[in-house]
Amino acid sequence: MAIALLLFGASFALQAQSAEVIRSAQKFERFLDFLDDKYLEAVDLDSLVDIAIVGVLEDLDPHSNYFSVDELEEANEPLVGNFEGIGIQFNILRDTIVVLSTITGGPSEKVGLQAGDKILTVNGESVAGTGIKNQGVMDRLRGPKGTEVAIELARENRKKPLAFTITRDKIPLYSVDAGYMADPKTGYIKINRFAATTADEFREDLNKLKAQGMENLILDLRGNSGGYLNTAMEISNELLGGRKLIVYTEGRAYPRQNAYADETGGWTTGKLVVLIDEGSASASEIVSGAVQDWDRGLIIGRRSFGKGLVQRPFNLPDGSAVRLTVQRYYTPSGRSIQRPYEDGKKDYYKETWRRLESGELTEGVLGELPDSLKYFTQHNKRVVYGGGGILPDVFIGLDTSFVSDFFDDVLGKGILNQFAISYVNKHRASLKERFPTPESFAGKYSLEKAVWEEFLAYAAAEEVPYDAEAAAPSVERLELLLEAMIARNLWDLEAYFMVTNREDPAFRRAVEVMGDGTFEQMKIVAR
Repeated sequence: MAIALLLFGASFALQAQSAEVIRSAQKFERFLDFLDDKYLEAVDLDSLVDIAIVGVLEDLDPHSNYFSVDELEEANEPLVGNFEGIGIQFNILRDTIVVLSTITGGPSEKVGLQAGDKILTVNGESVAGTGIKNQGVMDRLRGPKGTEVAIELARENRKKPLAFTITRDKIPLYSVDAGYMADPKTGYIKINRFAATTADEFREDLNKLKAQGMENLILDLRGNSGGYLNTAMEISNELLGGRKLIVYTEGRAYPRQNAYADETGGWTTGKLVVLIDEGSASASEIVSGAVQDWDRGLIIGRRSFGKGLVQRPFNLPDGSAVRLTVQRYYTPSGRSIQRPYEDGKKDYYKETWRRLESGELTEGVLGELPDSLKYFTQHNKRVVYGGGGILPDVFIGLDTSFVSDFFDDVLGKGILNQFAISYVNKHRASLKERFPTPESFAGKYSLEKAVWEEFLAYAAAEEVPYDAEAAAPSVERLELLLEAMIARNLWDLEAYFMVTNREDPAFRRAVEVMGDGTFEQMKIVAR
C-alpha cells in the first residue's frame, strides 16, 4: 500500500498537529488497505483517492477545489499570464481553422501569418474538413518553447497553399481587454481577470490614456470573476491616494493581515467610476469595495457576485493540489462580501436566478436589509452593506427586452460570429480602406441593409430561419453585435468594446456622471 502510505500515512504522521488528524489518517489508510487486499475486484486507488478528496471538499465551501496534475496546469495558465505556442487567436468556421488575429510580437506574426488565413495542415496532418475541435487545435499548435510546427494554409487571392515553419515561444495572455478614450476627457479600461501581468498592463494603459489628456476614468470590472489577491491590491493601490487600508484578511490559522496603499498610485486624483455586475467577484470586489469605502469613486451597475473567501494552494505528493479556503477578506469599513453558502454548492450557484426572479437584476428590488449588515464609508459616512456582494451607488438594470428565439440561436450556435468572420475575410481590404482605424469604424460605420440581409440568408442556410415579427425585439441588438464582431475581426477586442459601449447603458451613465454633478452631490472626491 505504497500509495496510501505516501498520501495519508507518512505525510500526515509527520505533519499532523493533532491526535484527531492522525486518527483520521490512520482510519482512511486502513480503509484503502482493505480495498486493495480484500475487495472483489481490483480498484484504481489513485482515482478513488481523487474522488474522496473531491467528496470532502463538497461539504466545505463553494470555492475549495481539487485539481489533478493536468487540471492544475490548465487552471493556472490564465492567471500566470502566458503559455507556449505559435501565438494566434482562431475560430473554427465551417470545419476550417480560421486565424482571427496574430498576437503582437508572437511567432506567427513574425513569420507573416495574417487574419483570415485558413489552416489546412499541421505537421503534415490534414485539419480541414476533419471535424476538429478547439482542443484539437490547441493540442497541435501549442508545445514547448523552441520546438517547431509546420503548417500549410490557404489565403484569400492566393491560388496555391502557403507553407510556414513556426518556432513556438512564450505567448502572453492579456488580461486588459481595452484601454481607449471614450471622449476627449474620459478614459475607459476593461480588465477581464486579475492575473500576474494585470497590474503592469493596467499601468501601461493608464499612462497611455493620461498622455492623451484623460481627466476621468471608467474602470470596467463587469464579468471579471477575480484572480490573484495581490493583483487586486496593486490595482487598488493605483487608485487610492495616501496610505489607505485596501483590504484585510482573517482566518482560523492566519491572524489578521492588513494591506495598505503606498502613496505611489497612478490615478489618485481624477474622477473614477467602477462598473460591476453579478459576474464581478473576489478580486473585483476587493477593488470596488475599497473604492466605495474610501468615497474615492462611484460604483455603477448591479450587485456583485459575493465572493469574500480567500483560497491558497496546497500541493499533494503526486503533483495535484487542493485550493483550500483559509481566510475571509474584509473591505476597509469591515464588510464581509461573502454571500451565504450554508445550503450547499448547488443552491449557492442558483443565486443569479433568484436575483433575476425577484426583480433585483432588472429593477433593483432588494427588500429590507438588516442593520447588522450596515456599515459606513470612511469619509462621508454613507451607508453601505455587507453580507453578499458590493451594492452599486448607481443601479443599472439588466435589459432582457431584446431576447428572442432567433437571438438565442444565432448567438448560441455561433452563427453571428461565423458570419462576421466570413464577411470580414471577403471584405477586409475595402473595409480597412474605408475605416483605417478602430476609432473611425466605431464612429462612422453603420450596418448596411445588404449586409443584414446577407446575414439573414447565412442564418437560414444554417437552419435558423428569420421570423421578422418574432425576432423584431432583437434586431437592433443583433445589428449592434454584428457591427462589433466585424470590428473585432478587423482589429481586436478593444474595437469590439468601442462599438458595443456606444449603446451600453452602464457605460453611457458612467460618461454622463462625469459632468452632471453626481460626484459633487455625493461628495465623491479624491483625498
